[in-house]
Amino acid sequence: MSLSERFSSTDGLRLDLGELTGAIGDSVTVLPIVVGLAALTPVSLPHALIWFGVFQVVWGVAYGLPLSVEPMKALAGLALAGTLAYGEFLAAGLLAGVVLLVFAATGSLSRIQRHVREPVIRGIQLAVALLLARAGFDLGVADPTLALGAAAVAGVVAVAGYRRGAALAVLGVGLALALLETGVPAASLPAFGLFPTGVPSLTAGALSASTGQLAMTVGNAAVATSLLLSDLFDADISADRLSGSMGVMSLTAVPLGGLPMCHGSGGLAGKHAFGARTGGANLVLGGLYLAAVPFAGVVAAFPMPVLGVLLIVVAVHLGRRAVAVSGRRALAVVAFVGVVGLAWNVGAAFLLGVVADAGLRRVAGATN
Repeated sequence: MSLSERFSSTDGLRLDLGELTGAIGDSVTVLPIVVGLAALTPVSLPHALIWFGVFQVVWGVAYGLPLSVEPMKALAGLALAGTLAYGEFLAAGLLAGVVLLVFAATGSLSRIQRHVREPVIRGIQLAVALLLARAGFDLGVADPTLALGAAAVAGVVAVAGYRRGAALAVLGVGLALALLETGVPAASLPAFGLFPTGVPSLTAGALSASTGQLAMTVGNAAVATSLLLSDLFDADISADRLSGSMGVMSLTAVPLGGLPMCHGSGGLAGKHAFGARTGGANLVLGGLYLAAVPFAGVVAAFPMPVLGVLLIVVAVHLGRRAVAVSGRRALAVVAFVGVVGLAWNVGAAFLLGVVADAGLRRVAGATN
């Protein structure tokens, strides 16, 4: 089946004002997390930006739609919180990529989704949000005055009605302070090679983190994105097909210095809200990412207290979405998974959450 047949429901690519402003919607999701990883871990921002740029363009052309390209948030959150070593982060991303390709080849997502319900997925999001908030607080207390100033900027932006832009506003403050300290960095391009910033380390922690990430990916990046593509763009793109493209991204980017990447309903909704209607927004954003690569060195001077506030803002965004479930039983599962993920680990929280959710549903059925 040709690409034109597979994506026959999509419109032609456009490059107009809506696509330009729509590109911003995905960057709100991507940049705060990627900059945080580059500042706190061995992640190379130039390599990461290259692969985000490349795959924005690839999927914009292939799907003809403003499909999001985001970091795998559970893995990124664990790495930012310091509970996942860099080698484990890489191994978990590669493992998730392999599993996603297997899902795509076997058409497994619809069967798996029946056993992993929304409260468990939202609970994983809450666990990651809590870990990020804790890490952000630890960074912010190093300079409370600077952290409070950055928090005030986020608050003003949110109160003004641009809540989604609060993280970008804090990011802008941090980059401005870094530029004041270092000046504009000399343009340079990264060296290429296999695993240029570290090698994978397959451990129990990596397996656990990958399990938690896959729970989020199945629900948010595959199934929810597929439904949103149908609702917003009248496009028939299956969750299994999206699973395949996510597997390709991670297995291509991670060995060459990039991050584990996925699609996501949040980034897609953000692009649509900002005006994107075709893959032209991906071409714009991909070009901007690639243009920023030579100047990515400024991140080395990013002030850590401001980064702490940035992590907390991202945590609040994730946390708000996590608790947006209906019913006390569902909220109890979300809270249970979130607390276990914070106190123990995300993989255990996922498995225990599936059991707890099934048990509560059985009890509810028996009493009805």
